Amino acid sequence: MRRRLIPLALPLALAGLVLAGCAVTAQPGATTSSASESSVTSTTETIAEVDSTIPAAAAELLSANADGTVVRDDEWNLADAETITLSGTTASSDSAGVTVDGSTVTVTAAGVYRLTGTLDGQVVVAAPDDAQVVLVLDGAEIENVSGSAIQVVTADDVAISLAAGSTNSVTATSSADADASAAIYADSDLTVSGSGSLTVTDTGNDGISATDDLAIIGGTITVDAADDALRGKDSLVVKDGTLTLTAGGDALKSDQEDDATRGYVWIAGGTIDATAADDGIDAWTDAVITGGTVSLATEDDGIHSETALAIAGGDVTITRSYEGIESADIRIAGGVARITSSDDGVNASGNTASTDGGMGGGGMQDSGETLTVSGGTLVVDADGDGLDSNGTIEMTGGDVTVFGPTAQNNGTLDSNGGITVTGGTLVAIGSTGMAESPDESSGQGWLAATVSGSAGSTVQITDAAGTVIAEYTATKTFGSVVFSSSAITDGQAYTLTVDGASTSVTAGEAVAGGMGGGMGGRR
Repeated sequence: MRRRLIPLALPLALAGLVLAGCAVTAQPGATTSSASESSVTSTTETIAEVDSTIPAAAAELLSANADGTVVRDDEWNLADAETITLSGTTASSDSAGVTVDGSTVTVTAAGVYRLTGTLDGQVVVAAPDDAQVVLVLDGAEIENVSGSAIQVVTADDVAISLAAGSTNSVTATSSADADASAAIYADSDLTVSGSGSLTVTDTGNDGISATDDLAIIGGTITVDAADDALRGKDSLVVKDGTLTLTAGGDALKSDQEDDATRGYVWIAGGTIDATAADDGIDAWTDAVITGGTVSLATEDDGIHSETALAIAGGDVTITRSYEGIESADIRIAGGVARITSSDDGVNASGNTASTDGGMGGGGMQDSGETLTVSGGTLVVDADGDGLDSNGTIEMTGGDVTVFGPTAQNNGTLDSNGGITVTGGTLVAIGSTGMAESPDESSGQGWLAATVSGSAGSTVQITDAAGTVIAEYTATKTFGSVVFSSSAITDGQAYTLTVDGASTSVTAGEAVAGGMGGGMGGRR
């Protein structure tokens, strides 16, 4: 059973998501010493303190999830670091918290450790369950051809910090069947931070993986993985850094199936350039984007979540996908999103309320999914349905441009439960076969027309006085146009001109179309 989300009216100051070091409980903004040998500290931050500008549509989802964990760079001191010198098939260190057995280096105590040099072997963290361990990579090259290169067996929180100006690499051949199934594998919370660079390669399975929370808060990180590039089982949070990801599976993933408050992905900042054979972002529960710059090229979904998906900030470009974004509850509340897909651009689907068969496995009845647009800019170029919901589509704000399919078996706008527009600007340019327009009960005026054009055609809308209300350039062949904005008044006459050919239309009147009752068929 899916969890009940906290109402949108919840004050942000009471939001429950916390980014915190697990070893210590502290008041927001406070700093407390942990039981670590290196005086590592920990703080907690509520959503409001992290970013008070997060729109309610996204803050609601974040506040319904469990606390996340991060170890920040200002919570430990590099001066406390003890050095581990890597030397080919062995290593050396004066630290009592380090043992070396052949090519295996084991950290056994809490603290800060600086790793430098080259190792053909493995670095293992086997510290007490309450320990906080920081591994500072400072010109470190670690390679293991028979398993994970860095493995956290036991600890509470572990951080991998990339020293300023340093270049580091971790190379491995892990196995999905092994206890440690990634080049960097942590059976704990894991934070990657710093300002240096790190290249991670795993020819067997995942790149960087944590069984608890994985947080990326800095560094220039390149990952090339046979399966998933970044995987935090309980959560995956990106707040900063420059990430270049190549994945044979998903690029960014969280897949905790046993707790409805975990298994989420939150992109709050940073720059991401990801190429994936499966999904770009894959969340078992929620996928939330509130900041950063994200470019995704995928063979499956650009962004996928099983429960809810929100874009409320940042800049998202999906250059290639099967379906652009998919979830049962989709919220576009801010930022800029550009989506290119070979099937549906935005697809609200996944509820199981309807099982009667038919198209999409659920017939044409409303099965409860929701697609809402309240802010931001959304541009969709889809070969399948442009905006598609097995339930409803609602627009209260924002700026949406949809270049829909050329084939007649898909629609630029497609809903089972109806389309309502009360604010924002919407233009949908595509085929006629399954064309649909907003409900007659929509609070904002809209117009629909059957007109023909091709890629490069100019679509212009003028009012009775000849004033240009809007103008668009089509990206492909089309046969219909739907437009809604605050400048349109129901019952008034407008002129829609395509490459000099004009058509008179009356706002609020649907044009006969194809399946689903045609444009305006939801009455």
